Amino acid sequence: MIRTLTALLAVCLLLAGCGQSSSGGSSSVSPASTTQASSTQTPLTGTVNVFAAASLTKTFTELGDRLMAEHPDLDVQFVFAGSSDLVAQLQAGAPGDVFASADERNMTKATDANLVAGEPTPFVTNHLTIVVAPGNPHGVASLADLANPDLKVVVCAPQVPCGGATQQVAELAGVTLTPVSEENSVSSVLTKVTAGEADAGLVYRTDAKGAGDKVSAVDFPEADQVTNVYPIALLVGAQNPEAAQAFIDLVLSSEGQQVMREAGFNTPQG
Repeated sequence: MIRTLTALLAVCLLLAGCGQSSSGGSSSVSPASTTQASSTQTPLTGTVNVFAAASLTKTFTELGDRLMAEHPDLDVQFVFAGSSDLVAQLQAGAPGDVFASADERNMTKATDANLVAGEPTPFVTNHLTIVVAPGNPHGVASLADLANPDLKVVVCAPQVPCGGATQQVAELAGVTLTPVSEENSVSSVLTKVTAGEADAGLVYRTDAKGAGDKVSAVDFPEADQVTNVYPIALLVGAQNPEAAQAFIDLVLSSEGQQVMREAGFNTPQG
């Protein structure tokens, strides 16, 4: 009887030990899977250099601030200028990670120069408008009014996207413009008007909206027929490709597109 009870007790102890071992083994799996899930989003660090058209200054700066807030060890640096000037800088060896052009022509120039990695992605569109002093003191009502020799008109240079669009709308309207100056960026045109150095200028609708009450905008029908498509791309030899791609993804995301729409940009689909 004693031998039998002893044997049964030994069996029970053995079974209890196996149960504890099995329970411990299953609980050890959970922390490992939790750790793996939490490390899927690696923090971004270092510096990312974004070369972007001048008309993107406000929106891209805001998006850069948002990305840096999410990744405190990341520094997003911008070079804003006319798209043609940006391509020239990149061709001369300026270090860049991302390029965003105000037209497809200058992005093609960058691609042909082997500066672009992969396929550029269109992300917004824009149209021209006329900006004048607040209240429109000269009564500008159409593009044809800018042919008045008594008006000091400023436009973008032909090689700049806004300048190329200016040439197209002028041809559509059958208007010959004689500007007092041709600027290398749309922001320079806007500055001339807001400073009172010009009576009128041709800029993007987003720039006119961003200027607020510093200018009055005069839309004209020919502008709707000329659309500037903005593409964005990762650059060859990017020093921080992960952060560069993260910025591009943010621009293309619903969050980024909302920022662009609020500034007056349209999507490539309309």
